[in-house]
Amino acid sequence: MGRFTVGVDVGGTYTDVFALDEEAGGFVIAKVPSTRPDQSAGFHQGIAQAIGDWERLGSVVHGTTVGTNALLERKGGRVGLITTRGFRDVLEMRRRDRPTTWGLWGQFVPLVPRDLRLEVAERTLADGTVRTPIDPAEVVATARMLLDQGCEAIAIVFINAYADGGNERAAAAAIGARWPDVAVDLSSEILPEIREYERASTTAINAFLRPPVGRYLDRLEGRLRGERFPGDVLIVQSNGGVMDVATARRLPMRTALSGPAAGVIACAHIAAAAGFRNVVTCDMGGTSFDVSLIVDGTVALAAQTAIGFGMVVRSPMIEIETIGAGGGSIAWIDRGGLIQIGPESAGSDPGPACYGMGGTRPTVTDANVVLGRIDAERPIGGRLARLDTEAALAAIRTAVADPLGIAPLAGAEAIVRVANARMAGALRLMSVERGHDPRDFAAMPFGGGGALHVGALIKEVGLASALVPRFPGVASALGCVIADMRHDFVRTVNRLVDAIDYARLSRIMEETAAAGLAMLERSGTPLLGHDRHYELDMSYLGQTHTVAVPYRLDGDGPIGIDAARLTTAFEAAYRRSYGRLLQGIPVRVLNLRTAVIGRRPKLDLAALAPASDATVEGARRGGRRVFVDGAWHEAAVYARLDLPAGAAIGGPAVLEQPDATIFVDPDLRATVDPLGNLVVRRKEAP
Repeated sequence: MGRFTVGVDVGGTYTDVFALDEEAGGFVIAKVPSTRPDQSAGFHQGIAQAIGDWERLGSVVHGTTVGTNALLERKGGRVGLITTRGFRDVLEMRRRDRPTTWGLWGQFVPLVPRDLRLEVAERTLADGTVRTPIDPAEVVATARMLLDQGCEAIAIVFINAYADGGNERAAAAAIGARWPDVAVDLSSEILPEIREYERASTTAINAFLRPPVGRYLDRLEGRLRGERFPGDVLIVQSNGGVMDVATARRLPMRTALSGPAAGVIACAHIAAAAGFRNVVTCDMGGTSFDVSLIVDGTVALAAQTAIGFGMVVRSPMIEIETIGAGGGSIAWIDRGGLIQIGPESAGSDPGPACYGMGGTRPTVTDANVVLGRIDAERPIGGRLARLDTEAALAAIRTAVADPLGIAPLAGAEAIVRVANARMAGALRLMSVERGHDPRDFAAMPFGGGGALHVGALIKEVGLASALVPRFPGVASALGCVIADMRHDFVRTVNRLVDAIDYARLSRIMEETAAAGLAMLERSGTPLLGHDRHYELDMSYLGQTHTVAVPYRLDGDGPIGIDAARLTTAFEAAYRRSYGRLLQGIPVRVLNLRTAVIGRRPKLDLAALAPASDATVEGARRGGRRVFVDGAWHEAAVYARLDLPAGAAIGGPAVLEQPDATIFVDPDLRATVDPLGNLVVRRKEAP
């Protein structure tokens, strides 16, 4: 066997590994417990378990939750902010939104407290004219005050710096001359885009994440150096692309949704190969349930994402809706006597009660064990020899069943139903509430627990079917292996279509593309080729919100852009969004966005296909009772990976594999497609 490209995804409970043999096309998967607070230990253990011989490790692609956790837990670096006099409170005022839609109360604590937000004299006008240059001595004195208070990083956010970043660069030079080792982030480099709050928030978040992400990458590289690994390490970005470690250190805010993004990329690749153009992905791990939409084969990207209330990251990210409904999410009774699921999770330590490691509160996993959907004698992940059904039953009885005056089995089923309802709500939010008919979509569950609930999602949301990947439990790790490199840029234009200097706009497009190509070149990563994608934020004059207008190119030829072509593209995009045009109103271009994509080799999914000599009889593993709709049913049990292509399995049935368990409800049937995916539909469906 040859060298391996290894994808590693760190989740709340397990660290997943997908190792692809670069020469033979074979693969190895592994699951190990995640290790907190140092995720690099589980990263190291997972690779060692998957390939053993470190000399066969060719390259590593990693999806990480370090940035996500640092933001949600407010455990980043101590950040100081230097801004223009009079704009100290932009970060705290936000857009005057509030945590609760109804009511006048709410609380928000910015990442940078007020005593660490200091002002200096400077002024750049909206047209880029520098009216008041900075005083280097004042900037150095201000930085000294922040460093004396223990700041690990400094964010510089001057008003209108998107139009000209000269004052910010001069301030950074003054600080760097005195303290060359201090991390300084400039808003004109992080986000050279109009709108001061979003620019301030994104820059502050990047500075906030620099220390924890940097320390984690140091530990990661230290472990790899200890194994004398000479190859490349790439980090998955929230936009579904990957970047080198140097870029991840400089722009850690791009890792805010790193892990879930990798899974969506894998699903898009698998769904396209299976002939499914519209899918809604459902990632159920140990802590959360993440939903994303793929429409007509295209992954939905958002230009702006809020990571928790008031923490806005203005950078392209895959649109993902997250709720606390993972396998380890804890079930509890609220003051109104209703069952709630999450957001608190049992995590990997102590884990669900059935793990027998000290957990006493019931989780969704405990309910599935009690209901017979998870085999207590053959748990996934290889961490435990068996699961403790009695401990799970006792936890459900104490925390749910007895307080509600119901039987423990009814309590377990109630937990699953509430979890299903919350998941269905997230799916509706991403589909129905965005104008899509769920009957046109297939659910695509992945993560360790998603396929246990796929039948309920089909029925509750009204989806056409479900497509379960060959290895749902390690889909995010697989996505790491196949994700392309990607770098995104934004420049503010803020001109009416008829007033744009199109020769200058073409030069800006070429410059941003060249910068992206240079970053691809510096990474040293082998690529099959590259693509350029341009998008403009446009609106009618006077509108606050914009529509994204893609501007497509053929090949690498010169950019041909003019008012007529741009207006035509805008009208098509606006009509798609709103159904009609507004005649007689001038059109404005606010921002130009550029994406440079380096195409990495793709996994041939035929390598995952079932063996040609597989049979249904050979995959049968007997049967066991499962509790559904208040009664016990006898369900057939199969080794999912031993089923042949074309096999049809009627529910109730349980399909087991090392990384996941699939439950087929009594009124559903599942068939195996030529690539080994499982297609689940209603029994009466064609």
